[in-house]
Amino acid sequence: MSVGGTRTAPGGPEGRDARRTPTPRHGDCAGLDPDELPDGLVVADEHGRVVRFNAAAGRITAVPPADALGQPLEKALPLEDLEGRRWWQLTDPYGGLAIRVRQPERNLLLPGGREVLVSARYVRAEPLGPVQRVVVSLRDTEARRRTERSHAELIATVAHELRSPLTSVKGFTATLLAKWERFTDDQKRLMLETVDADADRVTRLIAELLDISRIDSGRLEVRRQPVDIGAAVSRHIQAYVAAGQPADRFLLRIEQPLPALWADPDKVDQVLSNLIENAVRHGEGTVTIDVTPCASPRDGEDTGTSVTVSDEGPGIPEESMNRVFTRFWRGSKRGGTGLGLYIVKGIVEAHGGTITVGRAPVGGAEFRFTLPVAAPAYLA
Repeated sequence: MSVGGTRTAPGGPEGRDARRTPTPRHGDCAGLDPDELPDGLVVADEHGRVVRFNAAAGRITAVPPADALGQPLEKALPLEDLEGRRWWQLTDPYGGLAIRVRQPERNLLLPGGREVLVSARYVRAEPLGPVQRVVVSLRDTEARRRTERSHAELIATVAHELRSPLTSVKGFTATLLAKWERFTDDQKRLMLETVDADADRVTRLIAELLDISRIDSGRLEVRRQPVDIGAAVSRHIQAYVAAGQPADRFLLRIEQPLPALWADPDKVDQVLSNLIENAVRHGEGTVTIDVTPCASPRDGEDTGTSVTVSDEGPGIPEESMNRVFTRFWRGSKRGGTGLGLYIVKGIVEAHGGTITVGRAPVGGAEFRFTLPVAAPAYLA
């Protein structure tokens, strides 16, 4: 019989030696402690008695491993399906069909109604032979529930954010098509400008969703090129001034000399746009942008570039600081999907950088991100 990857030989001197010194086979995880596994592991012998109950199984089931060892499997692990039926009586691993080798993963209930993901494998010495071991894997469902809730929130947010601009686009275009001759040129221009702005809003939302998908799957690509970070910040400030913001609302301070920065210019622009827009929209007073050389956030590199964006508004409450870079966090109720800072963090980290949030010296919010100088692989 084999339990937990250790062979037990028949009786006799050789058998006793084999019991003392397990012989690892090709593919075995020799020396692996089952208590180091992240998932619960329960093993029952040919008599249905528990011979292995690791630490994760104890944590998931709230049963001390010492209490479970030697118990019948159905007593140590009293599982029920979602209709309240006893699982081991339904599956009957020892007396059921001889062709079965496993039970696929499914949701089952522990006493008290706690839900777990359970899969099982039946180990036979030979095809159609009697079951010699039942190996059960247990996984907590909490992580999956958090993921499902996050996906549901994302879908609800997207649906809500899309509904408003699409309703506006549909309304204005239908009105123009039906009553084109009744409107003046100025009225037509106003409606078309509104349609254009709403189309931009939908495009931005779709771009955000694509960014989130790439960040979550680890597929966000960074195409490094030389970036003049000071010039990039100046372009954003000039765009706000051209749109009507007073020029004296912005203060740009660049500490020279800056190290040569290799980064993805489009993604750096996306980070700057989000941080400066947040400061303008949600902050007050002067928006200060400091660009300075600093220690690199990446081991093995001496220098990096740091950008700090701060304002003079009320700032971010202390209790909200740890949620700023999570999905759907909003600093105020004034619009936005709550996805921007989550994407910013993903972009910065994809560059090997870091980003932090704190309170500015004058009391407003302060965001600081640092990028390693880096370089394309072919120049390294």
